[in-house]
Amino acid sequence: MASAVHHSRRRFLRNALPSGAALSCCGSLSGWLPSLAHAAAASKGPATSVVLLWLNGGPSTIDLWDMKPGHENGGPFKSIATAASGIRICEHLPSWARWMKHAAIIRSVTSKEGDHTRAVHLARTGYVPQGAIRFPALGSLICRETATPGQTENLVDGVPGFVSIAPSRYAAEIGAGFLGPAYTPLNVGLYANRPEDLKVPNLAGSADIDDAERRKRLELLSNLDDRFRDRSTNSVVAGIHAANEAAIRLMRPDAAGAILLDDEPNDVRDRYGRSVFGQGCLLARRLVERGVRFVEVSLDGWDTHSDNFTAVEGLSATLDGAAGALLDDLQCRGLLESTLVICMGEFGRTPKINAGGGRDHWPHAWSAVLAGGGVRGGQVVGATNDAGTEVSRDPVYIPDLLATICRLVGVDVTKQNDSNVGRPIRVADATAKVVEGLIG
Repeated sequence: MASAVHHSRRRFLRNALPSGAALSCCGSLSGWLPSLAHAAAASKGPATSVVLLWLNGGPSTIDLWDMKPGHENGGPFKSIATAASGIRICEHLPSWARWMKHAAIIRSVTSKEGDHTRAVHLARTGYVPQGAIRFPALGSLICRETATPGQTENLVDGVPGFVSIAPSRYAAEIGAGFLGPAYTPLNVGLYANRPEDLKVPNLAGSADIDDAERRKRLELLSNLDDRFRDRSTNSVVAGIHAANEAAIRLMRPDAAGAILLDDEPNDVRDRYGRSVFGQGCLLARRLVERGVRFVEVSLDGWDTHSDNFTAVEGLSATLDGAAGALLDDLQCRGLLESTLVICMGEFGRTPKINAGGGRDHWPHAWSAVLAGGGVRGGQVVGATNDAGTEVSRDPVYIPDLLATICRLVGVDVTKQNDSNVGRPIRVADATAKVVEGLIG
């Protein structure tokens, strides 16, 4: 029932609010909107959507969220005050600084995985690779575990409940795992031709086939699928059928329109930034308004083994502008309390600066940020030592982080699902502990 209430509220807000330039900032909206947003946020419960801002390659969090001014490991960047008293972050993240009352920094994330493939797998599933087990991505898992009783399709108004924008190769290879094709993410932007040209491959029909002929072909495909499915009880066949049905629904104009940005005003698109990541965050906002459960937007380039500071400054500008616009719009629409925003990568980078002015892989001590979605903001969890080399207080392991995310969206972390090898697998590893202090 709670999920239905949140979805109804989202639909009302989407239909009731003005669009375009009028929504460029809260201050430009009509006087009734702040009251409406406040009333919408007052009905607190588990977050109903998640937006994962994935910093692919391992961001240098010692230069972003856990700076070490005055230490030889600290680097050239300055820290700035934030809206949360006593919390300081990088000078190149002014929008994040503005939103820090609604965000929490975990400065004590730690793991043992310093290889990209294994670290991404751990950060995205909560488990290290184990033989033939095909662990599902967090987005697939959340969509499965928050489905209404009896729900067999992972769709919201024809759009898959899990959308991945410009996914990295490592992340794209994980997918839905043993949960099956019905929970596979929809990849957007994987074949983008221009920086802001976000697309779903093969979504548009062939220009030389008219609507009548297309309907005939789809009807033929459906009949063949039904006959084959009637003769087989194989779960793979059922999953492929569900995936085909989802693809067909996505081709319909009302669903396809959700992932097109053509109707967004230029000033709004400019505010998010004309990059794949910036436009991806704008698309994430549109999908959250529609009720999509899990959206991830990837920003590549954080594997800064050389010239770290030039790269991090540029990447920070892209991240900060887009994330700030996203948080602004979620707040304006009364959706921030019901949308959990996560900003993280697969590990951090070495406190010690190498000979090439870069930082290498460092999984032992790094940071992640959570905002909105029931998070108790304006705080820092854990700490690293003065050199930034190790966790000095309240370590948070990857399974702890994912278990906390699951708790924020109302998922039972002890639930078990049958895997592809017949072994039951818990939503979160048995060692995982929810970071209770993060939950508001």
